Amino acid sequence: MPQNKQIHLANRPVGEAVASNFKLVVAETPPLKDGEVLVRQHYFSLDPYMRGRMNDAKSYALPQALGETMGGGSVGEIAESRNAAYPVGAKVVCAGGWQEYCVVSPDPAQMRMLRIVDTTHIPLSAYLGAVGMPGVTAWYGLVKICEPKAGETMLVSAATGAVGSAFAALSKARGLRTVGIAGGPEKCKYATDELGFDACIDYKLHSTAGSLAKAIREACPQGVDGYFENVGGMVLDAVLMNMNAFGRIAVCGMIAGYDGAPLPLSHPALILVNRLKVQGFIVGEHMEIWPEALKELGTLVATGKLRARESIAQGIEAAPEAFLGLLKGKNFGKQLVKLI
Repeated sequence: MPQNKQIHLANRPVGEAVASNFKLVVAETPPLKDGEVLVRQHYFSLDPYMRGRMNDAKSYALPQALGETMGGGSVGEIAESRNAAYPVGAKVVCAGGWQEYCVVSPDPAQMRMLRIVDTTHIPLSAYLGAVGMPGVTAWYGLVKICEPKAGETMLVSAATGAVGSAFAALSKARGLRTVGIAGGPEKCKYATDELGFDACIDYKLHSTAGSLAKAIREACPQGVDGYFENVGGMVLDAVLMNMNAFGRIAVCGMIAGYDGAPLPLSHPALILVNRLKVQGFIVGEHMEIWPEALKELGTLVATGKLRARESIAQGIEAAPEAFLGLLKGKNFGKQLVKLI
């Protein structure tokens, strides 16, 4: 059995996460038992939610255990199998985390996360982005929470990330005015030129909620009917000043506060004044919608209507710095670590 490089959580962050919170470990891959499969991972995913799990705090998921491999989604190939349902060579999505190999046991909870995928028209890496958890997250927030109607305006923060880019394709497919918020002119140009956004606002040009609110007003002259929240803080404050009555806000992430920074709101009364629906959600709690969402997302990717960008870090050793860069918005599109 091959040796397996892994990234463990060595200690918990105090404030901002740093590289020394992680440790590279080389472990022995155990021999397979009946029903188990060995996955040689090609890519693993880096996602903002992982920062929250590094803390020992109450949340929707258990904290990442110290001294164990960082968890997360991955894709790869069956390298060895003692399970007839998963032949050697099959391409799969799994939850292998930050390591080169993973062993999946026949336990139902683990097998539920192991899925054979077709890479004929969809690249393997896309199953960690547009045709994976981020894409389904965008689908659920748009379809089930924002509940768009013809002629409405949809807005999304972190617009050029994995979730935002999928949100744009799904929203435009429904004929909606779709506006993004992103950081920097290059990302905003990509949002409009490649992702199909009708407009994109550069939040780096606006240092206050009032200034950002004015820019949103100019990009959304009819107001905002549905907003997909990835950032929080000043951005959410600015959006609240532009929400239409009976607007809907899908709360997916609050990346501005993941390192412990406060997330004050100056205008919370607008939630009541405009009778807004503000709903947080965890997409893994809604597995019943995944087949429908993945079918639509897969079609968009296969037909070239969703061309999401990827940021690729080469080799497992690059994972910690790539993750820290993700938290600061240095990535451009879905952040992945390539192992092969």
